[in-house]
Amino acid sequence: MTITDVARAADVSAATVSRVLNNPDGVSPELRQRVIEAIDALGYRPNSSARSLRTRATRVLGVIVSDVTNPFFTSMVRGVEDVAQKSGYSVMLANTDEDLAKEQRYLEVFAAEQIAGVVLSPASATDTRIDVLSRRGIPAVTFDRRLRTAEVDRVTINNRRAAEQATEHLIEQGCRRIAFISGPPGISTSSERLAGYHAGLRRAGLPIEPGLVSDGGFRVVGGHEAALRLLAQDPRPDGMLVANNLMTVGAVNALDDLALRVPTDLALVGFDDLSWALNARSRITTVDQPTYEIGRRAAELLLGRVQGERSPARRITLPATLTVRDSSRRLPVSDGQPVR
Repeated sequence: MTITDVARAADVSAATVSRVLNNPDGVSPELRQRVIEAIDALGYRPNSSARSLRTRATRVLGVIVSDVTNPFFTSMVRGVEDVAQKSGYSVMLANTDEDLAKEQRYLEVFAAEQIAGVVLSPASATDTRIDVLSRRGIPAVTFDRRLRTAEVDRVTINNRRAAEQATEHLIEQGCRRIAFISGPPGISTSSERLAGYHAGLRRAGLPIEPGLVSDGGFRVVGGHEAALRLLAQDPRPDGMLVANNLMTVGAVNALDDLALRVPTDLALVGFDDLSWALNARSRITTVDQPTYEIGRRAAELLLGRVQGERSPARRITLPATLTVRDSSRRLPVSDGQPVR
């Protein structure tokens, strides 16, 4: 079996097959997919020099996240990297911007390079496809988010319970009209945190009002726009839960624009650490996730698979902590409530 056979099956040139194997980014997605399908169908394996390259590549772990600039993911990637380095592996990082097509291209690149394994935060619970990895026996582990299209190991927090507890905290502080800035639909953390918000309202006997929920896209600008939409309502919300750190920054900017104060005008709770962005402006109550530990545990699971573990898919759920600060404190309350 040669490159020529693959080229004939894919109806491309041998040079195109070579580029897919050695420089996938230089080939159009359509041609790359045809070549990959031909390689898989024929069971083609590169020659000895390519095998040598692949052997070196197996000491590399791939990490796919949605936003490498977000400190939330930076901390998780550091957890992966520290474990990988101790075991003699390097880490290759990819950024998807929540774009399924971009995510798929990176998965194809990692598969073509015969990378040892992949840790990913899926762009979609239902539309992310890792078949290109599984067909080549490359293990994958998800962190932060769930993946419903494949049975793989995962490391998450209990997002539903975390959002429910945050909502209950706002209710305990006297809030009765609580808004929620959600993430994009189709992402597990978005749907689970929305479900937790609803559960907290139901438990307190408060109505679920669709008009009090707005999608901020997990971005600063989206959080700003969503907050302005919600705060324009009459009556105005007296509490707000924001589903990630970047959107919380945007929500705080919106409050500044409207000259509203926390917690007097509105009690605010966000997700994830914000010290990097807001420590000089406001002490924000947050659901703090053990981001480094999530990455560390995900890397350990992945290396276990790389080394041949064949147990059923494992589910690790780590505790988060509701850390109460000035932005929501209207009544006495203890700090550091664990979320399990």
